[in-house]
Amino acid sequence: MNSIDLNEKCRKWLKTLCVDIKERTTGSQGNRDATRFFREQLEVLGWETESQGFEAVDWIDGGATLHAGNKEFEVLVSPWSNGCSVRAVLESASSIGELENGDFKGKVIFLHGEIAGEQLMPKNFVFYNPESHQRIISLLEGSGARAIICATGRNAALAGGVYPFPLIEDGDFNVPSVYMTEEEGRQLSAFTGMEVMLNSVSERVPGKGYNVTGSKGQPGNGRIVITAHIDSKKGSPGAIDNATGVVVLLLLARLMKDYSGEKLIEIVAFNGEDYYSVPGQMLWIKANQGKFENILFNINIDGAGFKEGKSAFSFYDLPDSIRNIATRVIEKYPGITEGKLWPQGDHSIFLQYGRPAIAVSSEWFIKNIDNQDITHTPKDNIGIVDCNKLVELAAALSDLIIKM
Repeated sequence: MNSIDLNEKCRKWLKTLCVDIKERTTGSQGNRDATRFFREQLEVLGWETESQGFEAVDWIDGGATLHAGNKEFEVLVSPWSNGCSVRAVLESASSIGELENGDFKGKVIFLHGEIAGEQLMPKNFVFYNPESHQRIISLLEGSGARAIICATGRNAALAGGVYPFPLIEDGDFNVPSVYMTEEEGRQLSAFTGMEVMLNSVSERVPGKGYNVTGSKGQPGNGRIVITAHIDSKKGSPGAIDNATGVVVLLLLARLMKDYSGEKLIEIVAFNGEDYYSVPGQMLWIKANQGKFENILFNINIDGAGFKEGKSAFSFYDLPDSIRNIATRVIEKYPGITEGKLWPQGDHSIFLQYGRPAIAVSSEWFIKNIDNQDITHTPKDNIGIVDCNKLVELAAALSDLIIKM
């Protein structure tokens, strides 16, 4: 198949994932449609497939209202929060110390300033969870508060490009919460000690999600695992986060459909990278306990195909033999360069289990990961994607794998 045909496939698959399927939030019907589509495409290309199912919670956001005095404030429902209808006194906290020493029982807590500076890691997120975050969550749960209001700014490294960002994004946290901009928060602070009325309509909906794996080659001689997460944030088409990664997997599957080498090639669509408890990743880790040693290396694709700049390969603990091959492959493709290291991605799973990895992304995205305003927003749509870059990436990855 020539590059023109691959480019057409790329556009078609990208449209399916970002336009025809309305959302890919883990636990939603759209997410299940996406994983079924991915598996069907692999099977058409002759790959042996497997799906791993897990329980997941979707949520319905019905909006929220907040009134203090004669003023109405604009607030947003925290993802996966419980809903509420509360009339209570507002008490504020801007630090862990104020949260520890305050009396919040039966009240509404208003979090702002330092304590609301970065998104709190969910209770059951195991890969990165600072003690300060755990302490804040514990204090909030033990406060006896009826609800929480958070005033936040930007936190692109942890929460993507949204403004304001949800301080709490956790389906295992049961105190109802909403969030607002810092500007709204400065006005709300004048009502500390006064009664406010908060109504939030939010519903958790039980559902299911699936990882999908395609494999080719011979078991027993080591395996190369190529990954990309298929889920997205609610309200975002999730083009570079991460439909483009899934499309590269499919393009690679097309280029390698006749592969019959000695190494086992596994293509994995992880499900849950943008979900509060990464259930697909945790399930895959559990299924691979005792099997990580036979992974030669991982290739993880996330944030690829952005229209500006080059594509980037970042190398993590690669043996010289593999790194030399990867470097020579990069030299063949003018649109690919070596990029700086970045920890936010599923390649970190393999590093924690002592396996080397290559992270594939966009040079622009890596350089701007801490201040971009695209991911997790409606701006992350197919209009920002260059399919030529995705076709080039698939060709380069195919070269790399065959040379191994």
